[in-house]
Amino acid sequence: MEQGKTVNATWISLGALIALLPSAHQRLQLSRAKHRSLAGHSRIAKRLARWLPGYNLEDDAFFNCDGAPEDIQALRKQAFFELANTLQARHKLSIEATAAARENISDMQFIAAYRVPFQFSRMVREHLKVGSFLQSAQGVQVTDLDGQSFYDLTGSYGVNVFGADFYKKTMAEGLTRTQAMGPILGAYPSCVADNVGKLKALSGMDEVSFHMSGTEAVMQAVRLARYHTRRKNIVRFCGAYHGWWEDVQPGPGNPMPPRETYTLSDMSERSLQVLRNRKDIACVLVNPLQALHPNANAPGDSTLVDSSRRASYDRQAYTNWLKALRQVCTEKGIVLIFDEVFLGFRLAAGGAQAYFGVQADMVTYGKTLGGGYPVGVVCGKKQWMKRFNDQHPADICFARGTFNAHPAVMGAMAVFLEQLETPEIQKIYEGLDECWNARARRFNDTMQALGLPLQAANMSSVWTLFYTQPSRYNWMLQYYLRLHGLSLSWVGTGRLIFSLNYSEADFEAVLQRFVLASQQMQQDGWWWHTTTLTNKSIRRQILKETLFR
Repeated sequence: MEQGKTVNATWISLGALIALLPSAHQRLQLSRAKHRSLAGHSRIAKRLARWLPGYNLEDDAFFNCDGAPEDIQALRKQAFFELANTLQARHKLSIEATAAARENISDMQFIAAYRVPFQFSRMVREHLKVGSFLQSAQGVQVTDLDGQSFYDLTGSYGVNVFGADFYKKTMAEGLTRTQAMGPILGAYPSCVADNVGKLKALSGMDEVSFHMSGTEAVMQAVRLARYHTRRKNIVRFCGAYHGWWEDVQPGPGNPMPPRETYTLSDMSERSLQVLRNRKDIACVLVNPLQALHPNANAPGDSTLVDSSRRASYDRQAYTNWLKALRQVCTEKGIVLIFDEVFLGFRLAAGGAQAYFGVQADMVTYGKTLGGGYPVGVVCGKKQWMKRFNDQHPADICFARGTFNAHPAVMGAMAVFLEQLETPEIQKIYEGLDECWNARARRFNDTMQALGLPLQAANMSSVWTLFYTQPSRYNWMLQYYLRLHGLSLSWVGTGRLIFSLNYSEADFEAVLQRFVLASQQMQQDGWWWHTTTLTNKSIRRQILKETLFR
């Protein structure tokens, strides 16, 4: 009898072990598919973020943290305060207005603190001040409160595809078309029907829903995917940005740990294996901008602690990846969502879907589509867009918003979509990649010929700058660029976004300003170099500073 019990217990244990094997195998696959970096392991990154102590490099340490000799330190110090004084005098009104507003605007406080690596932030905020206010925009330039003009390289974070003057007109005409309605909400202005028809044609989708931001649009796309698949987990790829809400922004910056999000490696066969073998994945989110820097977070000068930042773009390789992803999602009933909030209508009139030749199940748009006003849009196949169940009336996927389809926004969108079909705009898209690739080559050749340690990688008109010589001071370039009349967003040289109305003369003017700014930075000693200064030695020095301060 006892022997029988032992045999039964053995079989039960063996059965339990066999039952666990598929689960263990899936967990191992998932672990291997995550990118082997902190960006790919958000829980670990979040713990380290809480552990990392803050410290400040000030006084002499600010100028000699790379071991530069005394004469270089003195040169840097003199240049730093001369630059600060020049900017302060030239942009006095803009800087004063910014300082006053920052006390009351939390966004401005965050931007000021994270414009440069945190070790240098206090000294920079105290002395090297910049303004956040503008009074006008025209052509490819913006003007601050002091009447100082800059070439605009911010692209308004993706909004400004066709130039400020274009959007001034779409906003004004859109408001004229719908001002009779004023703020009436709930009912639709007549232009909505035309907008929907044009969006369906552009996206290749069956239905459309309107929202107030790109983040809202992505939230709704994910909700619908979960609703229809009856699965809870989503897949995003390492480094991709899909808005700031919890599920799609795990890791530092989010107070909640990831719960239902798998962050996998981009352009990886291991990630495809996870999609093939798991049954709990509702959707896959793709931000095509990641083709410029796969598996790396959006570049910003606040993380530019050395010169290891790199970027590159291979259109054919990324196209092949998207096609493989499309096939797996189709086979496994996973909703493939293209997040084109940032890139939409920049690469092609039909967006990234047309550009790469891959049809998603749902696509989200925002920014430029509003014709200058804020908007979010979801376009999707009929099977994924329905928000209720005919057979079960309480089974719904609720999503509403007071300002969805606001008349002024819909009017400007109507003008934008009409303009998109004009010969003038269509002509801009002809040879677009060739145009911007040639400009990037000219930029890189010029920098190399002049012995300047600066290069650019581009995805059409979206650029990232990287540095070819080890340095802890690359982030200083953003201030020299401002000195020479170039306006960058708060992420500095990490991302330049050119509007498509840049002429050859405009681009040449920007290039020459880059040359002047880079040469001055070099002459002022910030790019001092010795053979013992490497990216590895810089990281070791930062580790020592962190541990022993």
